[in-house]
Amino acid sequence: MKIADIINALENIAPPVLQEDYDNAGLITGNAKWDCTGVLCSLDATENIVDEAKALNCNLVVAHHPIVFKGLKKITGKNYVEKTIINAIKNDIAIYAIHTNLDNVIEGVNNKMADKLNLINRKILLPKENMLMKLYTFVPVEQSEKVRAAMFNAGAGFIGKYSECSFNAEGKGTFKAGDDTGPFVGEKNILHEENEVKVEVVFPSYLRKNIIDALIKVHPYEEPAYDIISLSNEFVKTGSGLFGELEKETTEDEFLVMLKNAFHLTVIRHTELLQKPVKKIALCGGAGSFLIDKAIAVNADFYITADVKYHEFFDANNKTVIADIGHWESEQFTIELLHEVLQAKFPNFAVLKTKTVTNPVRYFV
Repeated sequence: MKIADIINALENIAPPVLQEDYDNAGLITGNAKWDCTGVLCSLDATENIVDEAKALNCNLVVAHHPIVFKGLKKITGKNYVEKTIINAIKNDIAIYAIHTNLDNVIEGVNNKMADKLNLINRKILLPKENMLMKLYTFVPVEQSEKVRAAMFNAGAGFIGKYSECSFNAEGKGTFKAGDDTGPFVGEKNILHEENEVKVEVVFPSYLRKNIIDALIKVHPYEEPAYDIISLSNEFVKTGSGLFGELEKETTEDEFLVMLKNAFHLTVIRHTELLQKPVKKIALCGGAGSFLIDKAIAVNADFYITADVKYHEFFDANNKTVIADIGHWESEQFTIELLHEVLQAKFPNFAVLKTKTVTNPVRYFV
């Protein structure tokens, strides 16, 4: 098992292209070509986490938060970031961060939060735009099914909750093969007409190479014709935040107790209760005040997030209840998510969950 194998599995679920501009997801220390002795899943990569990984004979830490967000001009051990990097390099421990790219997929951090509240009818709160492309290709009628299947297998053809979506129109294709060609149909230097199907499929832009490779591999023509265009449609499987519904309507007080128990909370900061039933819940792990207006737009009764500033609480405007449960508290189950994903992919390999609590915030109660 190579570290690269672990990385590939993670990036199939949360492609790095989905991370935000400010982020630094990816391999931060170490070498993807190293043999992997074990994986330790954590929320943060701190010096204590590196020590724990070393003690457990794990030379790969998979953390949600990157230990390095911006360039380091000196590494002298003057702060926790530099100490962690020195410790990791000294002990040949790789650190891989899977941050906002994991936030931005529907099966990611927010989905795990929703699991703890048993939300149903889940949707992305702020879907990403300009993430979709459409491919048109032209295939002989008899081979069209094979080409469609190859592109579907490569990730094309998803529209919302529907899969294997395509549009197909039959027509006449014409071409003249040159002297140095090997045409699948027709003869050299003679204009040929072929009954063809124009196949259209939609796919996420980050799968472009996969889709083209799959097309070329099975297409019968020596020079397959295809066009690709960018779409401005929203991509409902990627984006920020999530909203859904409780299985049963409840009161605000009952929901706060449910929330406190589900996330093992000491305290919940929240805006004024609205004295109305609670059914629709919006949420965003980590700092999510930028989505308050989106939570209001979907008529969420509660918006659960973290790192809300004083003046941002006013943005609830008596239209929703903002509940700030804490950054670490909101994302704590990401450790569980990472463990589940890698354990399912590599059931006979050492994938462990950290026992170190990295939350830097304490509460006096």
